Amino acid sequence: MKIDLIVIHCSLTKVDQLIGADEIRRWHVEERGWNDIGYHYVIPRYGPLELGRPAFIEGAHVKGHNDNTIGICLVGGMGADGECEDNFPPGQGYRLGVLLNRLCKVIPNARIVGHRDLDPTRGCPCFDVQALCETFGLPYGGHP
Repeated sequence: MKIDLIVIHCSLTKVDQLIGADEIRRWHVEERGWNDIGYHYVIPRYGPLELGRPAFIEGAHVKGHNDNTIGICLVGGMGADGECEDNFPPGQGYRLGVLLNRLCKVIPNARIVGHRDLDPTRGCPCFDVQALCETFGLPYGGHP
């Protein structure tokens, strides 16, 4: 498996839904019938990074792009109106930046994209991934 993209997602959950990898795993396994959580990493609104499926196992997070990607899911992203909203607390964004920096060192040719860069019908991850990459000095791989 040759990884060349790191894909950022959001769980599209409300700010008061303080879930993590275990809950998302339950959704994916029990409700969708998958064999495991689709993401490799989950970043809760508060608290430490959580592991999803092992990074050496193909993810299940972007149809048609799972064989060359690592998937990261931020918990949150749904506004009070049920629409996509950038409502992630600063600490969550910081933890994402740290993880992305580490992954880019381990996978030096990888580029970072949002789910919507690969599937324009999605709003996920509900924020501007290109701006995030510029803030952290990381390689953006989407369509500017």
